[in-house]
Amino acid sequence: MRARRRLPLFLVLLALWWLLFTPGRSLVGTGSESLPYSSFLDELEQGRVTSVLIREDRIEGTRWAPPFRISRGFRTTRIEDPTLIERLRSGGVRFDSVVGGGWVRETFSWILPLLFMAGFWWWMLRGIGRGQTQMGTIGRSRARVYVERDLPVRFQDVAGVDEAKVELREVVEFLKDPVRYGRLGGRMPKGLLLVGPPGTGKTLLARAVAGEAEVPFFSINGSEFVELFVGLGAARVRDLFEQARKTAPCIIFIDEMDALGKARGLGALSGGANDEKEQTLNQLLAELDGFDPRGGVVLLAATNRPEILDPALLRSGRFDRQILIDMPDRKGREDILLIHLRKVNHSDAVDAKVLAGLTTGFSGADLANLVNEAALIATRRGATQVDPVDFTAAVERMVGGLERKSRVLAPDEKHRVAIHEMGHATVSFALDRGKAIHKVTIIPRGISALGYTMRRPMEDRTLIAQSELEHQIAVLLGGRAAETLRFKEASTGAADDLLKATEVARAMVERFGMGVDLGPASWMHDPSPPISVHSEEIRKRIDEETIRILDHAYGLAVRTLRHHERFVDAGVSGLLEKESLDEAELQALWKIHGEPGSIAPQSLDRVQSGGPSGRPEPENHPHQA
Repeated sequence: MRARRRLPLFLVLLALWWLLFTPGRSLVGTGSESLPYSSFLDELEQGRVTSVLIREDRIEGTRWAPPFRISRGFRTTRIEDPTLIERLRSGGVRFDSVVGGGWVRETFSWILPLLFMAGFWWWMLRGIGRGQTQMGTIGRSRARVYVERDLPVRFQDVAGVDEAKVELREVVEFLKDPVRYGRLGGRMPKGLLLVGPPGTGKTLLARAVAGEAEVPFFSINGSEFVELFVGLGAARVRDLFEQARKTAPCIIFIDEMDALGKARGLGALSGGANDEKEQTLNQLLAELDGFDPRGGVVLLAATNRPEILDPALLRSGRFDRQILIDMPDRKGREDILLIHLRKVNHSDAVDAKVLAGLTTGFSGADLANLVNEAALIATRRGATQVDPVDFTAAVERMVGGLERKSRVLAPDEKHRVAIHEMGHATVSFALDRGKAIHKVTIIPRGISALGYTMRRPMEDRTLIAQSELEHQIAVLLGGRAAETLRFKEASTGAADDLLKATEVARAMVERFGMGVDLGPASWMHDPSPPISVHSEEIRKRIDEETIRILDHAYGLAVRTLRHHERFVDAGVSGLLEKESLDEAELQALWKIHGEPGSIAPQSLDRVQSGGPSGRPEPENHPHQA
C-alpha cells in the first residue's frame, strides 16, 4: 500500500522534469511548430509573423498560416543575426526578449534533480522486496522462529527412522531439564548432523525434536547465509546465535549444510576460493567453539553430501555426532504408509504390507507422494474411496511414467513388445524366485517405454550373492533374448535393459571383485577427476570380464526361454488380448504352462561368492523405442 501511495508523487516529479528540462519544451509555445531559421526569415519577409519572443537558445512566436489566416505558434533555433532587430521593426512585429528561464526554472534546475534521485533511491530501498534491502537489517539473520504452538509434529508422526529417534530423544530430555541431565558432569553434543539421501525426513525429524521438547525452533537454509558482499553471511551467523542465546533453551536447525560448510579450498582449481563462503564458515566455526551447550542451545544440521563438508566442521567439539537417516526398510515403509493413509479415505482392502513390498527403494517423501497420487487417481475416476488399484496405478505412474493409451502401436510392434516383456517375466519366474512379478503390460508409458514389467522383492535384502547378480542380469537380457529367438533379429527396444545389465556386470568386476581372472580386488577409481589409475592391460581385462559375464547371462536367458516356450506363448496371447496381466493371472499361467525341472544354469567358475551392500533398486524393464 505504501508503494502505491508513493507512485503518484514519483510520477509528478517525473512529469515536472520532462516538462521543464526536456530539450525543445517550454511553458510558452507548447505544441508549437518547429521551423528552420531560413523559413522563419521567409515568413518574416512575407509579413506573416505577428509576435516574437527571443530567448537565449531559441526564438518563439506566432504567425498567420494560410489559407484561413489562423494564428499558430512556432519556434526556431536562435542564430546570431545583427540584422534581426531591424527586420522585426520594419515588418511591424511585436518582439521582446527573456534572459535565463526565470527564477522558477532556475530554482527547479538544481532542486528537482536532487528530489528525483532521492525519491528514486528511497522508493528502491523501502519498496522493493518488502524491506529486505533496508540498510538497517542487511546483516540480520533470516531464520524463521517456530514456537511450540506452531510445531504440532511429534516423534509419532515420523516413521522409518527408529534408530535416529532413539538418539534424538536424549536431546529432548536435555532441553526439557538440562540441569538434571548433566548431574554427572556430562554434556550434550554441541552439534548433531543428520545425514541421509533426499526425502528421508531429516527436516521433519528436526521439527519433531523441537515439538517434543516444546522449545523455539530456529530454521534456516544454508544457502541463505551466502551473500554477494563479503561479511554479510558472517554477520547473519552472529545474529542467529545471538537470537538463540536470548531465547534458550532452543534448537537451531540449518538445512542443506553443504551449501554453507563446503570444504575450504575446493575452489582453488577454478580460480580461487569464495571469500564470502569461507568467512561465513569461519564465523560458524567460531560460534560453535564459543557457545556452551549447557545454556540450552542445540544445533542440528542436515545434508545429503557429508563427504564435501569441511573437516574442521566435523571434528569433535563442533558436530560431535552424525546420525544416519537412511532409506526406510520394509517395516519402515509400512509404518510411513500407515501414517499417510490416516489422511485419506481408503478401503479396507488397502494393505500397507503389500504396498511396502511394492515400493522398495522409495523414500518417505516418495511414499507421501504415492498416497496423494492414489487419492488423486481415485478422485478422477469418481470413486468414493481409494482402492488397491489406485495405489498400483500410482506406483506405475511414479516409476514408469504417465500411461499413454492414445499411442497406438502397429500390430507387429505390439507383438514384439509382448514377446519382449514375456521374456523378462519368464526368466524371472524360472531363475529369480526371490522376486514376484506384480504386473506385465504392453501399454506405453513415459517418454519412450512401450511396455513394462513390474517386479517386487519378496523380502528386503542387504547382501546379494554372485549367482543372484548373474540371474538379475539374465532377467534384464531376457527381453532381448526372447526377441532374437522369435524374430531371428534384435530391435532397439532393449536399450535401457542393456545399459542396466552392463552397469551390474561392470560393478561385479570393478567394485565387488567377482571377476574370475582379476581376483578379489577392487578396481574402482575416483570419477572426479575422471582419470584412470589402471594400466591398459587391467582395463582390457576388466572389459573382457564384463563381456564374459554378459555373454554367460545372455546364454542362460536363452536356455530358460527355450525350456519354457509354452509359458511365453501363453503370456503373449494374454497380453495381446488384455494388454496387461497381473500377478494372479501370471501365476495361473505358470501353473498350467510352466515346464517342470531346472535349467542347469552352468554358473561361471568363481573364486569367491559375495554381494553388494545396499538396497535393491526398483525393477523397471521398459521396452523402449
